[in-house]
Amino acid sequence: MKTNYEIRYAAHPEDAKSYDTARLRRDFLIEKVFTADEVNMVYSMYDRMVVGGAMPVAETLRLEAIDPLKAPFFLTRREMGIYNVGGPGVVKAGDAAFELGYKEALYLGSGDREVTFASKDAGNPAKFYFNSLTAHRNYPDKKVTKADAVVAHMGSLEGSNDRNINKMLVNQVLPTCQLQMGMTELLPGSVWNTMPAHVHSRRMEAYFYFEVPEDQAVCHFMGEVDETRHIWMKGDQAVLSPEWSIHSAAATHNYTFIWGMGGENLDYGDQDFSKITDLK
Repeated sequence: MKTNYEIRYAAHPEDAKSYDTARLRRDFLIEKVFTADEVNMVYSMYDRMVVGGAMPVAETLRLEAIDPLKAPFFLTRREMGIYNVGGPGVVKAGDAAFELGYKEALYLGSGDREVTFASKDAGNPAKFYFNSLTAHRNYPDKKVTKADAVVAHMGSLEGSNDRNINKMLVNQVLPTCQLQMGMTELLPGSVWNTMPAHVHSRRMEAYFYFEVPEDQAVCHFMGEVDETRHIWMKGDQAVLSPEWSIHSAAATHNYTFIWGMGGENLDYGDQDFSKITDLK
């Protein structure tokens, strides 16, 4: 197996205004989340979130303590949320084993133990997408399915944003330190997410887009309300969203995305909204 990681530094919003397309993609887009028999990670200086993916095919993969953590185990001072967006797989954390099917999630609390990822069928490998944040205390590991989620139906087909927000790794379902994760599914005919746009300066966010057909694309919007930018994305790609940035998207097809947040509070509704007509 192989573990790849890179460090992404935080940007001031005044500086980001001058970024060209290449710089925006370099600093915020995570193009390669999954590679066969590798673990890929981005260590972001935005709330020190780690965004990554593990795709075990021919072997079992270990969650290694990358050098920036300066810790004996990856979870020594961290919590983690994992979603399986591939075939059936197994995540082992210490002596516990958790079977995850498609769109099922797992929360891992902090504490010294080895974590491994495995697929049940190499012909249909699991794809484990994860977010990790620093944690000040330990909470129990727990598997969470869509049946456990707090579901919010929002939008309408007329507004092209008919969607279900599945709040899964949130404090209404289980205790966490900083981490909140969920999965938003857009219904056929709908393409817009997170409208009206908002920011929450108390926490950053990462989006992972999937169920995007190979010949289709997602246009992710970021930046300040009066100074927006866009990043074109494919399926199985992720993007970092700073605390000062909006985070929204429209696509050429309906899609699903996983959102992960971390920062100062766990109040999902703590958002500063902007009028759609104020976007520039």
